[in-house]
Amino acid sequence: MMKNKDLSIEKRIDKDLDNLENFFKKRVGLGTSFDIGQRKLVILKKRVDIYYVNGLTDSIYIIQIIKELVNLNNNEKPTKKIYELIENRLVHESVEKVNTLDEMVDQVLSGLIAVVIEGEETALIIDVRSYPGRQPEEPDTEKVVRGSRDGYVENIVVNTALTRRRIRDERLRFEIIKVGERSKADVAIGYIDGIANPDLIETIKKELKAIDIDGITMADKTIEEFVMKQGYNPYPLVRYTERADVGSIHLLEGHVLIFIDTSPSVIITPTTFFHHVQHAEEYRQSPAVGTFVRWTRFLGIWASIFLLPLWFLFVLEPSMLPEKLAFIGPNKESEIPLIIQLLSADLGVEFLRIAAIHTPTPLSTAMGLIAAVLIGQIAVDVGLFNSEVILYISLAAIGTFCTPSYELSVANKMVRMLLLILVAIFKAPGLIIGTTLYILFLAWLRPLNAPYLWPVLPFNPAAFVHILIRRTVPGAKLRPSIVHPRDRFRQPPK
Repeated sequence: MMKNKDLSIEKRIDKDLDNLENFFKKRVGLGTSFDIGQRKLVILKKRVDIYYVNGLTDSIYIIQIIKELVNLNNNEKPTKKIYELIENRLVHESVEKVNTLDEMVDQVLSGLIAVVIEGEETALIIDVRSYPGRQPEEPDTEKVVRGSRDGYVENIVVNTALTRRRIRDERLRFEIIKVGERSKADVAIGYIDGIANPDLIETIKKELKAIDIDGITMADKTIEEFVMKQGYNPYPLVRYTERADVGSIHLLEGHVLIFIDTSPSVIITPTTFFHHVQHAEEYRQSPAVGTFVRWTRFLGIWASIFLLPLWFLFVLEPSMLPEKLAFIGPNKESEIPLIIQLLSADLGVEFLRIAAIHTPTPLSTAMGLIAAVLIGQIAVDVGLFNSEVILYISLAAIGTFCTPSYELSVANKMVRMLLLILVAIFKAPGLIIGTTLYILFLAWLRPLNAPYLWPVLPFNPAAFVHILIRRTVPGAKLRPSIVHPRDRFRQPPK
């Protein structure tokens, strides 16, 4: 919470409902904001007010509750225990009591309704939330050939339900925290008690509670920057997923998930570099096919980083090539330096990617065809680019698109461009030094005290084999040690 917060809102609920109404008019916007609603009733000669927010509540439930309360006038006699009587007549499964204005306002603005009774200092809060949003559907960035077609949406309640549907364990926990002084966004920590590392859970809770900001409208990314202290590091320190099956399997491995209301992306912690290069498709096919897909993806990721710098080095130092590969390199000289061609073409592909994001789908398809057929060919014909430059830029771009994590693919592109510049300046030593510094940088990263290059650095033979080869489910008996699970065995040892 912000240090300069007005403490007057922390006081108890006023017994005089006129004073409470004035408070809502002055502080919450009742009568000014059209979506802040109030319904006044007289129940057994006592005034009863209901506060709610249009658009965040389900009107059917509110109407049903009002009917039950109004019927008390016909079926009951005036009594001093009207508070208990109304509480027992609230036909809803989720009813709780709050005593302070702060709690009451937070709940009303979150989509719940508050029932206050004249002469009482306690409000009854009823969960009738009905957030606007879409139905669960398969995420565009994590499609699979065979598998579930549901995915996380912008509603945190739906997301936790999709997860619990897959893990019906009584030890599955979802602890909710409100973050943001003004946004008061719901953030839930998901983990399995008895598997997840308690120290990791407490660390994440501590970081979330320490967030001091007015709002987190950018949701997951804002949370990542606060919790992980990412700074200007381009490499992702957490993994995002919009697939409920992916989130659930990580819970079973001992990871901790962070759910943020209004975001369809769930944060998986802790993660390493190799968590970002896996995809659900590998586990929807047979182990042999999954391993083949994984190796193909690894090759594409490697090409997205090192293919262009290597080719450029061989062009600058043709003596490094064996005779049988002497054909590599442009056949004719160009007036434009090769490094300018490479960087320009690489940036051109990035222009197209950004333009595709901001362009409606039918137009983006047409734009891609124009770029590939017209711009590329004309650029070669007029001598702006060498044809071999276009070939290797295309291969590197395909490798970028093969990377499952969008954040990782962009970070790899930045590293590729830096390596190109180093090769242009220092040639072979530039590539060697740049690659060494790149590996050292990744090895230096320790998000939530987890080595980023594990299981390569530090080396873990069993886990490294598991990275290279998609193990069969019966053969994967141990949970990854990187999360320090309390229960190491996924299957009982025989």
